[in-house]
Amino acid sequence: MTLTRALCLAAAAVVLSGCGGGESSPDADPMVDQELIAAARAGKAEVVRGLLEQGASVTARDPSGASALVAAAYGNHVEVTRLLVDAGADVDMKDSTEQSAYLIATSEVGDDTTMLDLTLAAGADVNTKDSYNGTGLIRAADRGYVEIVRRLLETKIDVDHVNRLGWTALLEAIILGGGDKAHTETVRVLVDGGVDVNIADGDGVTPLGSSRPGIRASGSLDCGKRERQSMLPQDVYVSRSSSDMCRLIA
Repeated sequence: MTLTRALCLAAAAVVLSGCGGGESSPDADPMVDQELIAAARAGKAEVVRGLLEQGASVTARDPSGASALVAAAYGNHVEVTRLLVDAGADVDMKDSTEQSAYLIATSEVGDDTTMLDLTLAAGADVNTKDSYNGTGLIRAADRGYVEIVRRLLETKIDVDHVNRLGWTALLEAIILGGGDKAHTETVRVLVDGGVDVNIADGDGVTPLGSSRPGIRASGSLDCGKRERQSMLPQDVYVSRSSSDMCRLIA
């Protein structure tokens, strides 16, 4: 091999080593990756930008299994999240508790669609599941996040998915809602969105009712008061449902 050819090959190797596509090189300092996660968690956008320029990896995790993106999402740090997504962070990458930036956006940052829209634009899988085998729609309905629910209904999410507890998004809104305004509106949006109001829980109880004590056999919720000590877990929505919610389901 001539000296000229050897020098050319060496130069090419140097150029290629700098084309990592956003991934850290084998010689990258792991501390830089951890600094990225810490900065993302704190919402320090300029620090995050600088660390990314230094080659910090968006796929690195902290001891709890959280990536920089998951850390940023929990803090509702939209600008940081955008920086990380632009750097190639995966909005469906989960931590050790099966939380992803997308799932967090459906339930952990309030009834604001900004973070959700960002993850959807980045190609989030709307039917990914959490540790309870629940979808983002179920999580949002659980919390009475009307705008999040409305936005998710515009996607291809499975509106009738049943989680590990045996509940759909509609059942979650009724069971956990306490009949408050937000959950009643959530039920309204879900029903208008075409959810199946006849899907029963694991005990055979549907939102429309059954022959269980406290639910009218005619097929609508009995909104009358019941003694708390006589309630079964699966009947809790009977005493909590408002008359408005009952009218929506009946």
